[in-house]
Amino acid sequence: MRKVSFIGYIAFCLFLTSSTLFAEAGKVSLPAPKHGGVYVISHRGFHQGYPENTLIAYQKAIELDVDFIEIDLRTTADGAIVSIHNSKIDDYTKDVKGEVSKFSLEELKKIDIGSRVGPEFANQRIPTFDEILELCKGKVGLYLDMKNADPKEVLEKLDRYGMKHRVVWYGGPRVLETVKKECPDCFIMPDPGPEKHLEYILTRFSPPVIASDFKSCTASFVKTCHERGVLVFMDDAGPDSWEEVINRGVDGIQTDFPHKLIEYLEKRGRKKE
Repeated sequence: MRKVSFIGYIAFCLFLTSSTLFAEAGKVSLPAPKHGGVYVISHRGFHQGYPENTLIAYQKAIELDVDFIEIDLRTTADGAIVSIHNSKIDDYTKDVKGEVSKFSLEELKKIDIGSRVGPEFANQRIPTFDEILELCKGKVGLYLDMKNADPKEVLEKLDRYGMKHRVVWYGGPRVLETVKKECPDCFIMPDPGPEKHLEYILTRFSPPVIASDFKSCTASFVKTCHERGVLVFMDDAGPDSWEEVINRGVDGIQTDFPHKLIEYLEKRGRKKE
């Protein structure tokens, strides 16, 4: 996840009239967390020893029994939706350079993005959104980081795979507005940035989930969200931050160390029994 500019967020919203407030979340709810009352969100799949944002990284996260896998969605030159975090392919291979959006899906599928982690992953390629949904359907929730993808097309695919209510949406204001309009009971997740902007975002968008980070997500931030019936998902600041943020009351933690977080939550739960 990367921060969406709050100034841009506000500027966009001020162009809207007060009649365009997001509707209240529907009656659909997310499944309960599997481990110790906190959602475990695996950032870019499980990439400790595996190439990030690949099918093997997602499969390993599923095997860990995480609650959500965070994926980054981008669009190819010929309109395919794929998962890759960075905009440039040269960040993943020495053989090719250029913007992901300038390559066709066929061209991208020829590029080895796994060998940078180890020769045993030379067969790993940039996955399509369809491949991810096929793998994850009925097994795990998805945290969609909408880098550069048409939310309507994403919704159509989620509908096709029966995954519409198993995802949370992170993105800019235009993306979230489109999702809310097309799917009022979908789980949009704006990021207000500093706590001083929280009340505005809660009032303006009535989101079911709020995204935050270690610095912004204070105990009072969480309390305000919970008073509105809103969940708080946050990016961690490493394992040393977990005890503090759980004490603040966060509902979900996005981490690069999901295996360690699960172990920590389960040990913490046993201590309270």
